[in-house]
Amino acid sequence: MRVLLVGAGGVGTAITRIAARRPFFEHMTVADYDLARAESAVAALGEDGRRFSAVRLDASDTDGVRAALAEHRCDVLLNATDPRFVLSLFDAALAHGAHYLDMAMSLSRPHPTRPYEECGVKLGDAQFARSAEWEAADRLALVGMGVEPGLSDVFARYAADVLFDEIEEIGVRDGANLVVDGYDFAPSFSIWTTIEECLNPPVVYEADRGWFTTAPFSEPEVFDFPAGIGPVECVNVEHEEVLLIPRWLKAGRVTFKYGLGDEFIGVLRTLHKLGLDRTEPVTVDGGGGRVAVSPRDVVAACLPDPAGLGDRMHGRTCAGTWVKGTRDGRPREVYLYHVVDNQWSMREYGSQAVVWQTAINPVAALELIASGAWHGSGVLGPEAMPPRPFLDLLTEYGSPWGMREEKAAVPGPDTNGPPR
Repeated sequence: MRVLLVGAGGVGTAITRIAARRPFFEHMTVADYDLARAESAVAALGEDGRRFSAVRLDASDTDGVRAALAEHRCDVLLNATDPRFVLSLFDAALAHGAHYLDMAMSLSRPHPTRPYEECGVKLGDAQFARSAEWEAADRLALVGMGVEPGLSDVFARYAADVLFDEIEEIGVRDGANLVVDGYDFAPSFSIWTTIEECLNPPVVYEADRGWFTTAPFSEPEVFDFPAGIGPVECVNVEHEEVLLIPRWLKAGRVTFKYGLGDEFIGVLRTLHKLGLDRTEPVTVDGGGGRVAVSPRDVVAACLPDPAGLGDRMHGRTCAGTWVKGTRDGRPREVYLYHVVDNQWSMREYGSQAVVWQTAINPVAALELIASGAWHGSGVLGPEAMPPRPFLDLLTEYGSPWGMREEKAAVPGPDTNGPPR
């Protein structure tokens, strides 16, 4: 397998550090608009970097990406950029005849008149609309294969296959107790993506209603996270799982809720109120003349790079899937989860916990595709793949998952090992 990795930011760099320890691929070309960043990611691997090379590439240039796939003889494109570049990379992979993986799907657009009641263009709609072309080409586009979406969807499939006869609700729940020393406000992930998913209308799925939307930060609930994180208030956020899970699994309701905290929500509301979440350029005096800039890009430029916060960060992050339903006629509730401790990920990989937790999943998926354990054609989500090989491989990578019984109806708890 020869891989073109597009994006050498925090997640892309963590991907190289995880992949360097695995023998399943022949070569990985690391591409970024900033050549120095790609070169730095490769150089940091030292002796383990022999199977890696760095190139400059504009992710928005479909023809250029296709040329890079051909030049480096790549049969897989792994997209580690932000969602703005999904379609150009998706199109380039199909045009070249390469398989494709991403961690975030094509962007949504709110309903023009009823944004908090009805869906407009949903996350991933533009990709699923082209599934027949991928099937005809006998190529796989595995979309939403990070941690959330990604591992959370694998958990949902495992629950449907193994743990439940009928599922009433699947709810992805994400929470952390991470603290960044020296900063009053320092998101642990891309602020561009965070603004996009948190301020867009959240999508909820109900079997008798289909997909619909609510207001941002709706339906607050307190969820008790494992591994010492404890209770965190979670709210509805737009996320791919709600658009993916119902395509393959039968559930009465599907939600995604994120533990943001009052302060974080307050900052996001203020950004929205001031128009600083907008992506459309505004014209400002740049000193040497008038220049057009995106307010959201300005916000991102004013905040610290999440990839560089690891040394100041401490605590744990938890991604998981809560499932409620019945098994053998009795009610059951479980939480399948994956925890990463920042001190561990920094010590072992030099990557902070949130980006490392995102990065391990596409690497594991690539390995399963290389071995043939995961295969298919068309545009598919993680739910379309058998879950057990992935969960076993995650444990083999040294980062096991866990499961907590939420009720005493079925004896528990049950876990395959302590989470990191």
